[in-house]
This record gives sequence, C-alpha cells and structure tokens, in this order.
Amino acid sequence: MPEIDVLSFVLLLVAALAAGWVDAVVGGGGLIQLPALLLAPGIAPLQALATNKLSSVMGTAVAAATYSRRVKPDLRTAVPLAVAALVGAVCGAMLATLVPAEAFDPIILVVLIGVGAFTVFKPKLGVHTKRRWHGWKHVTAATVIGLAVGTYDGALGPGTGSFFVIAFVSVLGYAFMPASAFAKIANLCTNIGALAFFIPAGHVIWGLGLAMGAANLVGAYFGARTAVSKGSRFVRVVFIVVIAALIAKISWDMITSG
Repeated sequence: MPEIDVLSFVLLLVAALAAGWVDAVVGGGGLIQLPALLLAPGIAPLQALATNKLSSVMGTAVAAATYSRRVKPDLRTAVPLAVAALVGAVCGAMLATLVPAEAFDPIILVVLIGVGAFTVFKPKLGVHTKRRWHGWKHVTAATVIGLAVGTYDGALGPGTGSFFVIAFVSVLGYAFMPASAFAKIANLCTNIGALAFFIPAGHVIWGLGLAMGAANLVGAYFGARTAVSKGSRFVRVVFIVVIAALIAKISWDMITSG
C-alpha cells in the first residue's frame, strides 16, 4: 500500500462518503471518488481505478439492498438487466483495450447535453411510472439497456448510474425512484465485473479500498434512505445536478487534452 499521509487519508474517506450518498441517490459518485484517488500521492492510475471499484461495490451493494427492501423492483426485470450489465461490463473492458477513451468523449458529451436538456424541459418526466411496454418487450428493452450501459461502464465508467437511471426513465417510462433502484442493481453487477479483472491483476489497494468502502457504504445507506423518503422529484433535481457536473468534467477533459 502506498504511504498516504493522514490528511490525504481523511480527505479520501470524506470523498468516499460523499460519493456513496450521490451514487445511491442517482449515480455519478465516481465523479467525486475517482478524481480524489487519482490526486492522492503515490497511487497509480490503475490502482486508483481498481480501488475505486472496490470502494464503490460496497456502497452500491448497500444501496441496492436498501432500494430492494423499500421500492421492491420487479425481479423479472432486474435479473435479466443485471446479467446483461455484467456481460456488457466484460465486453466494455475488452473494448477499452482497443479504442482510446478520448474517442468516446465527443459522443458522450453530445448525449449528456441532450439528456440534460430533455430532462430540464420535461418537468413531468420521471415523476410517475408509465411503462411503455409489458411482458417480453419490457424485459427485452431492459436487457438491451443493461448490455449497452454495462459496456460503457467497462470501457469508461463515469456517470454509469446516471445513464442507467435516464434510460429507465426515458425509454421504459419509470419514475426516477424505481429507475434508481434498478440502476443500483445493474451498477452493482458492473462493479463486480470490473473487480473480476482488477483483483487477479493485483491492482487493488486493499487497506485503503476497504476503509473507503466503509465510508462509501455509510453514505450510500443514507443516500438511499434520503431518496426513498423524498421521492422522485428530489431524485430528478439531484440527477440534473450530476448531469451538469458530468458535462463540465468531460468538456474540461477535452479542452485540456488539446
């Protein structure tokens, strides 16, 4: 484990706590936690990615369990979604070795701007569940979403939970609350898929990852409870804030990379 001073360690725990809360509400906690790890002295980029996944999987598991108890997502949709997300994450990891991340940035930026504008100008979007399909059509659409977003998570990652949420809201017609529940289940599987690669490769910093994971799961627990108690309108507001942050981050990355 790299030698990390006390102040840096405390700041990483605070970042993990905040990331867990944000991730549990609407996704996008990686915007807080991963940059914090990358800025920490002595941590290599692959170690930061792997340790971020270890921390995130703990918080996501708690959030998924909390949502499952309180929102009770339909397992007939959740199980195919989770399996497809796991497969997609593996495919995305393979794709990441062939295509540079910079090639995805312009496409993702355009999609995020479109998603953000669509959400802002559709104030009733995601307030109530109005499913567009039922039966096998609904399950097939959920499976395609799991595969597509899971592939993105394996290849890049930032904002995966938010992409799951908006896909379930805009494509399938769910309210933000059940969409967040499905997103947590799917995101848990994509994190597990990533760790299946990172752990055997020896990139995880276990001591730091477990400590951050403890902070992350505390944040995730309270984030999930906050979202459930305040409802879909609150989740929608947080979603718009996270999308704006994603747009700013990717834009800045494109500018600084030339």
